[in-house]
Amino acid sequence: MANFPRQPDDLFKAYAYEQVATIGKALCAPARLILLNILCQGERSVEILANEAGLSVANASQHLQALRHANLVESQRNGNHVIYHVAGKEVVVLFSALKNLALDRMTTLKQAFDEISRAPSRLHPVSREELIEKVKGGEVVVIDVRPEEEYRAGHIPNAISIPLEHLEEHLERLPKDKEIVALCRGEYCVLADKAIDILRARGLTARRATDGPVEWELAGLPLETGNTD
Repeated sequence: MANFPRQPDDLFKAYAYEQVATIGKALCAPARLILLNILCQGERSVEILANEAGLSVANASQHLQALRHANLVESQRNGNHVIYHVAGKEVVVLFSALKNLALDRMTTLKQAFDEISRAPSRLHPVSREELIEKVKGGEVVVIDVRPEEEYRAGHIPNAISIPLEHLEEHLERLPKDKEIVALCRGEYCVLADKAIDILRARGLTARRATDGPVEWELAGLPLETGNTD
């Protein structure tokens, strides 16, 4: 059979899918997904990213370069620090869709998630719609237990910043006559679960929110930025 030369449209198609594959390759390492998850919450320096992801600075930098090469993240220098952020809302949408797809299609992940969902802290969570109504009615106090820099980058209106590591120090400021709703980075995150355990152990009524700020924003709801209170 004769070998016919490839047509321009064939060449373009091959090039286009090669570029798409670049994004797929950039997302193939679990450490990069962890870093991307953190960056979806807000910009970070390499040092903070490495610490939160449990990586060395050198290892985190290598993974971030791969994400940057695929135009999923961008960076700029601030003094002696290199600050990274996601390259656009489309990256957040892609990452959220990827997590949802994995939960829907990967049987072992679904089984693990179902097991986690049976934990006492995950029973009867507060949905987005219920949270909106309860906040409007003044029925709950919402605490954001993510690190402060994530809270400042974007948080649900009326939420109070109490990072998990400081929760014990601030228990006295929480009212005993209202339900406490703890939120973190969404369903994959366990910071809120740990907060619920602490709150309930102190006799407070507490539940976790199903959504984090990323899901809140993707639903078209406003976020606030700035101060920690």
